[in-house]
Amino acid sequence: MVSDEAAAEEVTGVVKWFDPAKGFGFIIAEEVDSDILLHANALRNFGLSSVCDGARVRITLQQTPRGLQALEVLAVLPPQLAEAQTSAASGAPAEEIDRSIPLEAARVKWFDKVKGFGFANIFGKSEDVFVHMETLRRSGLAELQAGEAIALRVIDGERGRMAVSIEPWEAGLAPVETDDAEQAE
Repeated sequence: MVSDEAAAEEVTGVVKWFDPAKGFGFIIAEEVDSDILLHANALRNFGLSSVCDGARVRITLQQTPRGLQALEVLAVLPPQLAEAQTSAASGAPAEEIDRSIPLEAARVKWFDKVKGFGFANIFGKSEDVFVHMETLRRSGLAELQAGEAIALRVIDGERGRMAVSIEPWEAGLAPVETDDAEQAE
């Protein structure tokens, strides 16, 4: 448990719920006794405007007079249970994201949660990139805001370019990690 005098502690938890309209939600973690407040500002500082219920998060937390609060979001991972249920229900194996597809910096053109899709534009390219709600969920997100900066892995689909994964836009700026075998080539 985090003490008042201790520095921020790193914990991993699961998003109980998050409401972008209210600007907050809660995380549950085995390491602590109570729910952890997740404020929209901590999420924005990580580069996201939302996170889906059940997403796994790694955060630093601090004790405040009102209880435990996420100080910084370090990672957002998609929900494990939801992926397993989706795959089991469809009879299809869980989709692996092809990490060889480069991340590209993009901006959300529009996204309609009710319709379940939207579009983004890769910086420097004119064509739209289709973004489906399931891609959002697989990426651990609940929704996107128009104008939001994100990083996408994009493929050519039957109807045009489509996103297969979404990450905070800063991920598109990070150098691609390679293993020793690739570096030797």
